[in-house]
Amino acid sequence: MAAELKIIPTLLLDEYRRLVSIDLQTSFESLKEAEISTETFSFYTSVSAIASSRIEGEQMEIDSYIKHKMLDIEYLPNLVEKPNDLYLAYVFAQQNHLTAANFLHAHKLLATHLLPARKQGKFRTGNMVIMEHNTGRIQFEAAPAGLVSGLLDLLWDDIEYLKTQSLSCADVFYYASFIHIVFVNIHPFEDGNGRAGRLLEKWFIAEKLGSKAWFLQSELNYYKNVNNYYKNLNKLGVFYDDLDYSKALPFLLMLPNAFSPQPPPAGGGASE
Repeated sequence: MAAELKIIPTLLLDEYRRLVSIDLQTSFESLKEAEISTETFSFYTSVSAIASSRIEGEQMEIDSYIKHKMLDIEYLPNLVEKPNDLYLAYVFAQQNHLTAANFLHAHKLLATHLLPARKQGKFRTGNMVIMEHNTGRIQFEAAPAGLVSGLLDLLWDDIEYLKTQSLSCADVFYYASFIHIVFVNIHPFEDGNGRAGRLLEKWFIAEKLGSKAWFLQSELNYYKNVNNYYKNLNKLGVFYDDLDYSKALPFLLMLPNAFSPQPPPAGGGASE
């Protein structure tokens, strides 16, 4: 398969299979929607949207957002607009197959209150430096703007190829995590890349393994371990041209931990 993939590395797949300590297939099959969910309210989609938003510095507390979605409690617009946009992007993804066109539409939805309309679902035209929220330090220099479209084409070629392959549950999780990494390193949009990358990761799992993927609390796991989330991404390097994907294993091994609770973060997070 390695010869067929254009941008997603396979170099860590065997080691990943050895190191994953839980039965991913059994754990995945045990996922189910929360009992408090209704036809108009999905508990796990709500948690996914607000946890992913919190990673990017949104101030709305998770419990408050759940009350907002479940009980229609009103909060100030600046607290709920962007999480609600992301919620709609998740609902769209749940109702549509993963394609490049659908993904761009999902970004348009989640970026409604992040970017001007002309930049929603559109690739950036300038170079991008990602800064840490708390310190203002440069965390990462993304792919040069002139390479973004071509790199995304390679990524979508890989995704379309993987969609046709028979993969084990462990393999799906490996490739989902690497899709996440490759996407955020390209950083194709002016804003919303982190939110979009975490949605893309889960969308790929759903495409391969079915709708139970939407009950997986990967975003909450990343939020609860947000310092390690960024630390493990940073292990690959600061400059796009110098990325070392042989150091990606710590990040890849975070996704299986979504099946078990982890301690809360001490803070942190980086700009999208």
